[in-house]
Amino acid sequence: MVRFRNGFLLFALAFLVSPTVGYGSVESTLSAIQSRLIGTILPLAAIVGLVFAGLSFVAGSANAKGRLFLAIMGAVVGFGAPSIIELIRSVVH
Repeated sequence: MVRFRNGFLLFALAFLVSPTVGYGSVESTLSAIQSRLIGTILPLAAIVGLVFAGLSFVAGSANAKGRLFLAIMGAVVGFGAPSIIELIRSVVH
């Protein structure tokens, strides 16, 4: 299980970084990684969390309400990340 997890993390990191390595600049690489995280990974994680929490709620789990609340908060952060980042950037500049 640990080998699978480590291998998956390495694959995910390579997937995030590999298309952007050719640009050569750190700023553009970080910007590309940030856009991929915000545009793809966060919304996907939010949807998976909502589905998992919904299924546990339907199954009658004791912790279902807490999971559902956390999944909703994660979805708000996941889908609201671009707005949150723009807000922070406008406050800083």
